[in-house]
Amino acid sequence: MTVPVTDNQVPLTRIQKLIGTYMLQSKQTKPTGYVRIQADLTDLAKMRRTYCKEVKVRVTTNDFFIYAIARAIQEYPLLAATIDEAVENLVISEKIGVGFAVAAPQGLVVPVVRDMNGKTLADTARVSDDLLKRARTNKLAPDDFDGASVVLSGLGMYGIETFYAISPPLSTGIVSIGNFEDVVVKRGEDFVIRKMMYVALAFDHRVMDERYAAQFLHRVVSLLENPSELTGDFKKAKD
Repeated sequence: MTVPVTDNQVPLTRIQKLIGTYMLQSKQTKPTGYVRIQADLTDLAKMRRTYCKEVKVRVTTNDFFIYAIARAIQEYPLLAATIDEAVENLVISEKIGVGFAVAAPQGLVVPVVRDMNGKTLADTARVSDDLLKRARTNKLAPDDFDGASVVLSGLGMYGIETFYAISPPLSTGIVSIGNFEDVVVKRGEDFVIRKMMYVALAFDHRVMDERYAAQFLHRVVSLLENPSELTGDFKKAKD
């Protein structure tokens, strides 16, 4: 994004102002905890292209993450909770939405794959691809930004190994992913090269403690490390 510079001053765009306000609000009002884990995505990387051919849809690694996050939220519903401070209750949404950060022409935006409860992995890929294309052409509607229980952010394309992103004010957490790395690991008596990735979670400590957050993140990684659990919807339909 090219920004005109006058007298060493760079004017903030409307999107930058909004993002700055939201992120400041989040840091000031949300006590945040952090957990991180390493995921072995070797099997996922091997089967992804085969799965794409089977369902005739381009399914990215991000789509696997979005879908795994949604599946894990079903088992750990506090990730879909918000705080009703007026009555001091947690309100758990019945609808699961997963947002994902996109570097759009107007700045960083977070469209949301909504109503994940009834979607398959292929459905998720179709929706996320549509949102991604519209984000990059400034065609997102206001409703496209609503309903994110958890957000996904990735910087692996820049060689970043790991980072902790700031969770948006209305989301319970944000999952941050880095790049794939070929790592030598021990499997039984042998040493093998596996494709590893760091996965981090920043979460609202008012809603859950570290143990619950760790269980959720562990479940996300478990699903990704066993991708047949995520592609099973297609295989069941095929059978």
